[in-house]
Amino acid sequence: MEISTQLSNDLTEVLQGNPWYGPSVYKTIEQVSFEAAFEKPPGSVHSIAGILLHMISWTEEVIDRMNGLPSQVPSSGDWPDSGTPDEQKWQNYVSDLKLVNVNLLGIIQNFPEEQWTNQVIGTVENDPGTTFDALVKGLIQHHIYHSGQISLLLRIID
Repeated sequence: MEISTQLSNDLTEVLQGNPWYGPSVYKTIEQVSFEAAFEKPPGSVHSIAGILLHMISWTEEVIDRMNGLPSQVPSSGDWPDSGTPDEQKWQNYVSDLKLVNVNLLGIIQNFPEEQWTNQVIGTVENDPGTTFDALVKGLIQHHIYHSGQISLLLRIID
């Protein structure tokens, strides 16, 4: 199986499929009310909305890297401020996560097969450098990790 196909399948499964570890990213997010999204329980560093924005930022950064831009901290920041609670804002964040991942899937599907093992241009602090294949696999793992955080925060809040 081509790397593009495998990565597309893996990302789609994590986002909206039935991954073996539990609910998909989108199924998890569907359970979050806008009130819960902006709540930061005692001892928590981030709100669910903040985690979602972080996921969006790093997905955008992966897209930038796959489009040939040098590695950097995401242009919108590592942990963008989620601002004040607002239902429409929360819905926009959810839509933005879905849209950025649709864009990423398109890039993955059209990425030249022979370039998957090429090194991504540039490095950032504490980043040893990576191939495009490893970059996308890392983002998939990043989505899984933060989806688990969202699930835990939701249990604490509700």
